[in-house]
Amino acid sequence: MIAALVRRVVLAPAVIALTVFLWVFAPFWLIGTGIASAFVPGWLRPVRLAWVAIVHLTLESLILVELLGLWIASGFGLFIRRPFFERIHYDLVHAYLVVFVRESRRVLRLKIETVGPTPDAFPGDPLLVCCRHAGPGDSFILMYALMHWYHREPRVVLKDTLAWDPAIGIMLHRLPARFVQPNPGAGEDVESQISEMARGLDANDAFVIFPEGGNFTPARREKAIRKLRSLGLERMAQRAERMKNVLAPRPGGFLAALDAAPDADVLLVAHTGLDHVLTLRDVWHELPMDKQIIMRWWRVPRDEIPTEREEQIDWLFDWWARIDAWVEENRPAELPRR
Repeated sequence: MIAALVRRVVLAPAVIALTVFLWVFAPFWLIGTGIASAFVPGWLRPVRLAWVAIVHLTLESLILVELLGLWIASGFGLFIRRPFFERIHYDLVHAYLVVFVRESRRVLRLKIETVGPTPDAFPGDPLLVCCRHAGPGDSFILMYALMHWYHREPRVVLKDTLAWDPAIGIMLHRLPARFVQPNPGAGEDVESQISEMARGLDANDAFVIFPEGGNFTPARREKAIRKLRSLGLERMAQRAERMKNVLAPRPGGFLAALDAAPDADVLLVAHTGLDHVLTLRDVWHELPMDKQIIMRWWRVPRDEIPTEREEQIDWLFDWWARIDAWVEENRPAELPRR
């Protein structure tokens, strides 16, 4: 409750005020970043980073104003979860992703290539989307692809830290989404929450989960292996050691969703290209990007997935080993420099 109040009363106005400030003083920071570009390696690196940041802040500020208007129009939140308002909120997310991803592709010179089933291969079937976790940049592109290319309304499970972004926090608390802790405390039944959210998927829904629980880093990989050993899961720990580009999947949440959506096929997603872009510092060092991002999709019919829990865990680890091998073989290609 306190966190929600902080998002609405403190962070949201602060984001809007910062955006207005940056636009009012746009000539000064444009000149400043332009001068800095002459002394920084990379083609117009400071200008490009500043432009992507201002685009994001502008879109976020517009969304925050629209969210306030929708809250008022819905009877001060009384009817905010009705299907009519839910559809409007999905449209807002879609519009943000289209503008931000397209502008980022243009400014950062990103080329996105997809491999696997085309949008025509999903004719009105509910889907469980099980995705490799490789940074917020890749996550944005995944949501963009699901909404814009595959015309899906995602139900997504996210790390609780993302709720502190005011627009994401407010928006997704109004949509079918859950913010969960990667390491929940005693008494927190995350699997029941995931199961509840995965029930009742319709023809254009996609339940999205990241079984690794966090972005891949070598330190997190070692920690995940040690945790498996501490739980007495030596065979799983050995399998995790053989995977060099992914974290060992945590099957609990995914299996809960699998049980709750018995008619849904599974869509597994791997991507590579923005794996190391986790912070603003990483963005700075990567600019200009000039990269090709590859997304690989595999659709697994439900009747090919085992029904017993232990077999399902083995099935998930088998797929994660396959994803690990695919990532190793498809390192991002550098585009020709300007």
